[in-house]
Amino acid sequence: MTLNRDSIKNGLIQDIVAEAERLGLVTLMTEEERRESRRRILAARPDDAGDVWVFGYGSLMWNPAFEHEETRSARLFGYHRAFCLWTHVGRGSPDCPGLVLGLDRGGSVAGMALRIHADKVEEELDIVWSREMVTAAYRPRWMRLATPQGPIHAIAFLINHAHPRYAGKLCEEEAARAIALAEGRLGRCRDYLESTVTALQKLGITDCRMEDLLHRVEMLRSAGQQPSMEEQRL
Repeated sequence: MTLNRDSIKNGLIQDIVAEAERLGLVTLMTEEERRESRRRILAARPDDAGDVWVFGYGSLMWNPAFEHEETRSARLFGYHRAFCLWTHVGRGSPDCPGLVLGLDRGGSVAGMALRIHADKVEEELDIVWSREMVTAAYRPRWMRLATPQGPIHAIAFLINHAHPRYAGKLCEEEAARAIALAEGRLGRCRDYLESTVTALQKLGITDCRMEDLLHRVEMLRSAGQQPSMEEQRL
């Protein structure tokens, strides 16, 4: 399935996650809960600028799916990019769950800041929330980013440690085994990793962890060392 602006507005992600909810794997946020979460974030913005920045560190870099006026390379201090969230339908399955990225504590992370024009904030953030806040796996927060043009405040989606799908700090081998085989309704988990590494390279960003992880996944695939279903459940 293709994840884009139209499919998100038409409820694709909600439909996918609803399948996992029926299996007892996740709990969906209601539309009212998402709306209230978005309202609280906008009410707490640290400045009165009409435009809103969103920080992309994973798929938002290579497939943002929302309209934006400007992009900047940006760095967030105090957090790092990590495959720390299990996915049982989007990039994996109940029997073979995959992993997607989150911002976890420690270090720093380079990515992309995307600016939404003031006139489009409500509509475009609705798309962002429909994508990132289907469950409560992330905690949206205003964070200060360093950019070549100076510091800005942006909305970043931090991993929720209390969420049942939080994977914790996995070793590289365990993460690679999960990513190497998992596939869901949004595609293969390894393609998600590869697209992220490619986007970082296009931005001139070196992320040795992601590049090493991709190399390990490719080695597993080329060697035919597919992880067992039991390993995938760990």
